[in-house]
Parts: sequence; C-alpha cells; structure tokens
Amino acid sequence: QVQFVESGGGLVQAGGSLRLSCVASGITFTFNVIGWYRQAPGKQRELVARITGGGTTAYADSVKGRFTISRDNGRKTVYLQMNSLQPDDTAVYYCNTWPAPKLTWGQGTQVTSSS
Repeated sequence: QVQFVESGGGLVQAGGSLRLSCVASGITFTFNVIGWYRQAPGKQRELVARITGGGTTAYADSVKGRFTISRDNGRKTVYLQMNSLQPDDTAVYYCNTWPAPKLTWGQGTQVTSSS
C-alpha cells in the first residue's frame, strides 16, 4: 500500500537549517511528481515545493531562495533542505504526490523555528 515516512524535523533558532527526508513506497516513484507540503496550526495545508522524476523543481514564493528540494530515485527518497528558517516556517511537514495527493498521508515531521 502507499506509504510516506517523513523525518528530520526539529527545533531550531531563526536563521537555522534543517534537512527533511521522505521515503515513499507503494507508488511508481520515478513517474510521480513529489511535493513537500506543510500545515501550520489553524491553517490549511499548503504546497511548499515539488519535484518531477527528472528533477525539475518549483517552489512557493514564501520559500524561494531558502529551501531546496531534491530526490534520489534509487532510494525512493525526497529531501527538503531548509535554510534561513523563520518562525513562519513552523509547521508539520508532509510529502505526497502532486497535483493529486494520495489519500494516505504520513505522520509528518514537526519543524519549529523560534525567534
């Protein structure tokens, strides 16, 4: 069955960095666009970045220039390098397919940036 396992979150001071990982199973990984999404308390889940099987990337304006998405198709893993983290980046981060996320979401990984 489809499964996404996210890891790498934590608590950092503003300006710090984190690297998130997402391991996917149950999908034809190379053929899927994978996105990193986030959901802050009281807000809707939003797409942060996405990457095609060939490595083409796109970012939300709020993270452009600070976050970098990458993938290793052999390991069925997608990464999100987050630099210059700000308090507004505090959220639970998830990965899933894009544009149509699978019904099954992982547990997510909490990212907290303190001022």
